[in-house]
Amino acid sequence: MEGPIPESLGIIAGRGAYPRLLAEAARREGVRRIFAVAFRWETDPAIGRAADEVAWIRLGQLGAMLDAFRRSGIRQAVMAGQIKPTHLFSLAMDRALRELLARLPERNAHTIFGAVGEELKRVGVELLPAHLFMESAMPEPGLLGRRPPTDGERADIELGLKVAKLTSGLEVGQTVVIKNGTILSVEAFEGTDAAILRAGRLGGPGAVVVKVAKRGHDMRFDIPVVGMHTLRSLRKIRAAVLAVEARRTILLEREKVIGEADRMGLCLTAVTMGGPREA
Repeated sequence: MEGPIPESLGIIAGRGAYPRLLAEAARREGVRRIFAVAFRWETDPAIGRAADEVAWIRLGQLGAMLDAFRRSGIRQAVMAGQIKPTHLFSLAMDRALRELLARLPERNAHTIFGAVGEELKRVGVELLPAHLFMESAMPEPGLLGRRPPTDGERADIELGLKVAKLTSGLEVGQTVVIKNGTILSVEAFEGTDAAILRAGRLGGPGAVVVKVAKRGHDMRFDIPVVGMHTLRSLRKIRAAVLAVEARRTILLEREKVIGEADRMGLCLTAVTMGGPREA
């Protein structure tokens, strides 16, 4: 990472392997103390092996999270890992979260996480970029796996980049699925995996999936992340291509993901707005 290495780091740990991998990377870079706030029935318990201390709370307990950070003495933190979007309509919220949401005229990742960041700032915690210590997991432009895209797939990737940049800028979602020039699905509040599966039901095998970060993206949260869980969804619909935005997407367990993509016959590539480039 650029800049001085913090001696202590807090991690707000969502789903998947990302929080654990970030904690391990931070440790390798020289962070001495790692404190995590984790969510029961959401966060992988493996975070307990990577962090020095874990405060387990329920989703919706904003006040408990802020209290945990006050007690910890941590002054810098990172958000890592997803929270299932539909929880917003089903979880039991404490007073602090209800009041925060009531102040927001629009509720999306940018406004909600931005407001949480302001609440953390009020208790003396600076929210750092979500890709901290994970820069090596953000691929450069080029082909990542063995199979290059066909000419038709290249055209679908270029279309997907244009559409995904537009829709993500409207806070709709970061993922678009295309087949033969037809847009099958645009990620909405249901999340990436549901958008992929919906496209598979509509268009069958051979889809091209494009995932980007929105223009002007706040790098403190909601960074596009791809890992083995994403590949399982792609396998279910027999997708042909996964194109991620180069330098702005975190590829978790890179070698494992690339190996599985090759076994699936999936074209895995990192692209820019100029279009797909092969390594």
